[in-house]
Amino acid sequence: MTPIAVTTGDPCGIGPEIVLKACADPRRTEPVVVIGDLDVLARADRIAGTGLALRPVASVERAGFAPGTVDVLTDPDAHAGGGLPAGLPWGTLDARAGAASFRYVRHGVRLALTGRVRALVTGPINKEALRLAGVPFPGHTEILADLSGTTDYAMMMASEELRVVLVTVHQSLRTAIDAITTDRELDVIRLTDRTLRRSGTDAPRIAVAGLNPHAGENGLFGREDLDVIAPAVRIAQDEGIRVSGPWPADTVFMRARAGAFDAVVAQYHDQGLIPVKYLGIEHGVNVTIGLPFVRTSVDHGTAFDIAGLGTADHSSLLAALRQADVLSSEAAKRP
Repeated sequence: MTPIAVTTGDPCGIGPEIVLKACADPRRTEPVVVIGDLDVLARADRIAGTGLALRPVASVERAGFAPGTVDVLTDPDAHAGGGLPAGLPWGTLDARAGAASFRYVRHGVRLALTGRVRALVTGPINKEALRLAGVPFPGHTEILADLSGTTDYAMMMASEELRVVLVTVHQSLRTAIDAITTDRELDVIRLTDRTLRRSGTDAPRIAVAGLNPHAGENGLFGREDLDVIAPAVRIAQDEGIRVSGPWPADTVFMRARAGAFDAVVAQYHDQGLIPVKYLGIEHGVNVTIGLPFVRTSVDHGTAFDIAGLGTADHSSLLAALRQADVLSSEAAKRP
């Protein structure tokens, strides 16, 4: 059986704990291999009280998926990266942890690109720890795109009630506005349509959120909605995509939640993520669309303030595993 790879994220955060809790949860049915540090996971197992047996394996092919056992892929680049010291404190910002979290993702991408795993689920990383480690990316989305050679990609945040795809992601609001172009808007609409179709939604209904208040009020509050966003919507409609907008952002997410749309294209990070997270951060899943493999993640951070306490909620990771299983199963059925 082809498993799903799960990275533990930053070793100083709650990632190792929630990964083990998800592995121990009887609701988890997907076969998984874990990419992380064995000693860190052993410490996380003690604080989480999961009582799992950690089994180091050198390759996916050696994984056994035995009940009560977690197959942990040893990090092939750990020695070159300096490894992790024993007893690295929980809840601390550390360049070594940032470097390790990047290595875990890189290992997972290699496995996914070669088809040795059918999906990649990532635990939370810390952007500042990545920066301290000299990793030149602001987050998972950009790392995954670079490592896979992907140029046409976007972030989708999904829950059972709402799916949102972002035109711009990790950048300041001032620069995000300049990055919203007709070409980029059209690319994201196409990606959203293609992703929803591959996940089993025929003829998905896509709404595009406006950038300005009231979607610009016909140019009264800015012309970006008229001159930049609306042309992309019209082109997509001419291509047969069921897309509409730009709609006022203060109501379009509510309409989508009520069933009027299958997904909303949002213009910038907080515009799209606040509605999803408000509905319940523990239920949200981060999906990178456009990659040559399925990738999902939790929709929360490393939570340094509770790391090491054994109280972290693993619900979002469980949802990410479930979503990865669904998406990879549907992808296998479709061209």
